[in-house]
Amino acid sequence: MVEKRKLISNSLAMLINRLTQSIATFVLTAAIARILGAEALGQYLLAFSYYFIFVSIASQGLKILFTRELAREPEKTPIFLTNGTLLQFIFSLIGYVALCIVVFLLPYSTETSIICYIMGLTIIPFSLSNITEAIFQAQERMHLIALSTVPIYIARVLVMIWAMQMTYGVDTLAELLLVSEAIILVIQWLLLIGTVNLKWQIDQDFIWNSIKAARTFLAIEGIAVVNSRLQILILSLLGNEFLVGIYGGIVQLMQPFIIVANSMATAIFPSLSKAVTQGKENQRQITENFIEILLVIALPLLIGCLFFSKDLLVFLYNPSFAQGSLALNVITLTLLFLPFNRSLSYLLVANGFEKFNLREVVITTIIGSFAGVLLVSKFQLLGAATTDLFIKLLAFSQYVYYTYSRLFSLNLWRVLCRPLLVSTLMLPVLIVLQKVNLNFLLTLMISTSYYALIVGYLGVNTLGGPRAVWLKLLKKA
Repeated sequence: MVEKRKLISNSLAMLINRLTQSIATFVLTAAIARILGAEALGQYLLAFSYYFIFVSIASQGLKILFTRELAREPEKTPIFLTNGTLLQFIFSLIGYVALCIVVFLLPYSTETSIICYIMGLTIIPFSLSNITEAIFQAQERMHLIALSTVPIYIARVLVMIWAMQMTYGVDTLAELLLVSEAIILVIQWLLLIGTVNLKWQIDQDFIWNSIKAARTFLAIEGIAVVNSRLQILILSLLGNEFLVGIYGGIVQLMQPFIIVANSMATAIFPSLSKAVTQGKENQRQITENFIEILLVIALPLLIGCLFFSKDLLVFLYNPSFAQGSLALNVITLTLLFLPFNRSLSYLLVANGFEKFNLREVVITTIIGSFAGVLLVSKFQLLGAATTDLFIKLLAFSQYVYYTYSRLFSLNLWRVLCRPLLVSTLMLPVLIVLQKVNLNFLLTLMISTSYYALIVGYLGVNTLGGPRAVWLKLLKKA
């Protein structure tokens, strides 16, 4: 019972953190599109893409490694904090220098390049905060991550919107991002130093062993993040910032689901790592439950986007984004594969099979790069969306193969039963709403409420029915 409560608490904390981040990013994206226009949004998203690529290369591999090792050996926390921070600082400096060189060599305007340089500095505080967050995750105290980030995310987007209304440009938004991440780093250190006895000594063996152990993770995260931002980079070189803005606005609509999936994966990863010693059946159950929950969210979202893609883009951004409705329909099909990709990638890492994750991202990125150049050069925006779908399908096929050949098979009917039921029940309502042609906000409220009722009803029945749930609530009270 304690483990279940801890899992629920940590999942909720990470969900709040990621949802806040997702909503703040979504609001900011819409605000930039409305106030500054699609081209300015393209500049911001391009700069953020380079920042995101190099910060992931410099930090995400170490974060996953430290989380796994500290979950197994928590007594080494002081060593990981001091020496890990030093190692991360060195990596972040290398990452920023590499970003500046790449941007300088590419044919971007001076204004766009300066924005990339400013936002790239955020690599340093964000990378360092990854070490503190790895410790919080390993200790299963994810609520401290939410406590240190959620208020800053909210304040940041509000200040950014105010700055745009005061006619400040994208360069100011980049500066505000840098300052906010530095504040988060300071808060997390203040929360941590009260519970950890710091050891201010350099352990060269630890640093060297960490570098060797993290090589695979660094390669996985580096190639994976390039893969995730590949279409924006190709569009920026073969198209222009305007197309980047349209595509970025479309992709942003998928972010709420991705954030939910990542938050749940972050919370489940320690339990999944511990389950390795408890047998494959336990791992199978955790993995199948995870995929099922994600599909319950993904499939109805997919159907809803297919019905109302154009209305959604115009409602959130402006009429110029309506030209991206077909591209949005293509990208929403990736929701069929994302639940499996996210779950099985963490499953492989938990079992020490990160080499298969590396193999997947290398194959996917190489093939996806060639496909992206060919499709984007010919079809521009639609080509980028099609490439994105192809990449997700290619990753899905590899993850399923590695899982089935090295670990176990999945009970697909158990995984798909409830998601298909929810989607089937949603379909008639969406058809009626499309024909009635109500105000889009009203349509969104009705469909979301109906979805909540369906999921709530199924959840109550899963727990034994209304009477059983009521008795449990009374007992706890």
